Amino acid sequence: MTPMSRVMCISGVELLADYLEGQLSPEVTASLEQHVLGCERCQAFVASYQATPAILRNATEAVLPEDLRESLADWVRKMGSGE
Repeated sequence: MTPMSRVMCISGVELLADYLEGQLSPEVTASLEQHVLGCERCQAFVASYQATPAILRNATEAVLPEDLRESLADWVRKMGSGE
């Protein structure tokens, strides 16, 4: 990776959320997309960033076993009461 590519990667990370939400100017979007096309590291980062909402949704769908849920609820109540 060249020093210029590293600068673009760092700048791209800072712009990524705005990019994925369509908030960047057409010029900045084009520049970022051009960089990502040639940068495997940034391609992987964009893919993981795009996958995050689905990963979180799937994680919150997990059902805890009843005994673990009750034990956790008891612990939370104890912590809240200062015991």
